[in-house]
Amino acid sequence: MKVKDLYKMIKNKFNIVLFEPEIPQNTGNIARLCACSGARLFLVGKLGFSLSDKYLKRAGLDYWNSVEIMKYDNLDLLKADYPDGVFYYLTTKSKNIYTQRKFKENDFFIFGPETRGIPEEILNENKDYSITIPMVDGQRSLNLSNSVAIVLYEAIRQNG
Repeated sequence: MKVKDLYKMIKNKFNIVLFEPEIPQNTGNIARLCACSGARLFLVGKLGFSLSDKYLKRAGLDYWNSVEIMKYDNLDLLKADYPDGVFYYLTTKSKNIYTQRKFKENDFFIFGPETRGIPEEILNENKDYSITIPMVDGQRSLNLSNSVAIVLYEAIRQNG
């Protein structure tokens, strides 16, 4: 199978949600990842930077025209627009390992702000859909763009 044909197969099968992202370079890297993988990118809540930020643009390089980006004021509005969507919440506060889930096309992966993660009240309301990437004891968290890449490509692998 040619790479071009593989890209057509995976285009827009998954949705990456950044809830209140704080670091423009991470968001730029994730936008580039979404462009290369065919995933859609949702920016939700208050952003810690302007969408015209030079670091955001630099990190995304010339991929901005290749990614579908949507902005929402809050998670409730996003979920209302996708009532049949399955939403996974990435956190270090879960025992549910991401590789133990069976992801399906059009699933949503929600990642919280870099310095504080997804708020506890949201995680408590969605315990069954909170998942984690395992790490060695004593470490706080992985880089946001690395975490997105790990989970997104596992979902693509499972559905390839």
